[in-house]
Amino acid sequence: MNSVAPTQARISVIGAGPGGLTCARVLQRRGIAVTVHDRAPSADARDQGGTLDLHADNGQIALREAGLLDEFFKLARPEGQEMRQMDPTGTMTSHKVPAADELFKPEIDRGRLRDLLLESLRPGTVRWGQALDTISGPADGPRRLRFADGTTTEADLVIGADGAFSRVRRAVSPAKPRYTGVSFLEAWFSDVENRHPDIAELVGPGSAHAADGDRGLFAQRNGGDHIRVYVIQRVPVDWISRSGLTADDTDGIRALLLDEYAHWSPRMRRMITDNDGPYVDRPILALPVPHTWDHNPTVTLLGDAAHLMPPLGVGVNLAMLDATELALALADSATVDDAIRTYERTMLPRSTETARLLEGGAEHLLSADVPDFGDDDARP
Repeated sequence: MNSVAPTQARISVIGAGPGGLTCARVLQRRGIAVTVHDRAPSADARDQGGTLDLHADNGQIALREAGLLDEFFKLARPEGQEMRQMDPTGTMTSHKVPAADELFKPEIDRGRLRDLLLESLRPGTVRWGQALDTISGPADGPRRLRFADGTTTEADLVIGADGAFSRVRRAVSPAKPRYTGVSFLEAWFSDVENRHPDIAELVGPGSAHAADGDRGLFAQRNGGDHIRVYVIQRVPVDWISRSGLTADDTDGIRALLLDEYAHWSPRMRRMITDNDGPYVDRPILALPVPHTWDHNPTVTLLGDAAHLMPPLGVGVNLAMLDATELALALADSATVDDAIRTYERTMLPRSTETARLLEGGAEHLLSADVPDFGDDDARP
């Protein structure tokens, strides 16, 4: 089968995260039809995660091409660029305060960014409750997508924007994410100015990090008077069950953590003891480096599906840049096959170079040095 023109193609994006939605938005602005399929039953079915920083040299480029940059700045929190580095006693060792007009990487809650992108799409673009089960059909198309609800559709191009455990990835690569040896335990704090004023003062309007070489804490101010804290440890991936605990045993996990952080100051340990609700276990995973695949004329990947890396401030930015470049390649190419080749010629070398720089980078989160840890892409 000859590759079809993008304007005539049936394009299915799998995954309604920032990458998938950005790709759909740019395609629609260029007059190309697209459908997005997502496993969640609705847009507000689950927590969307914490805060993201969108960089001027990638994430903001994508929003500009999507025609949403001005709206982004209205929603963003430039003050979230502030970064505090502390030692385990709570003593501040460095403090970066952004200039009043600094907009290089302002913060935005992941949910607000997603809503901005969703609201920019034509009604009916996203089909909720469609978890991809299998992709079949010849490599040159059309591809047949079967979803867990029993429905099927055909596509001339399948774009995998479905994250770390991508089902689309299986069509082009056998690679699977590997555990890095470092794990996050996420804790939430709500109504912090009233209920947790000491933690609010400690963290400030942006982020705060402390580590002793073996364990760390990273706290981020979110919108809506929320703070998320990540307890960072070098532990086995199944450390909770190995300790005879379950993920919902908040008191048992807390007691274990207080032993691990016994030499930290009481003020710092309040970020372990005072959280609202249970902890969330988030082991840090990464794809092998390099992660490449043989060209496929009807399937490609973007974001974490293509190049899952440790959460050091690049994940969402690269996903949105990938999405934009793929959409523009489709708009400017004679065939889908040509567009995929154009896109992957740039994306694969860029992601390989970045992944090499960040390989083993999860260990930096345990260092007393300040990590560039600006987004929430560690969430599974």
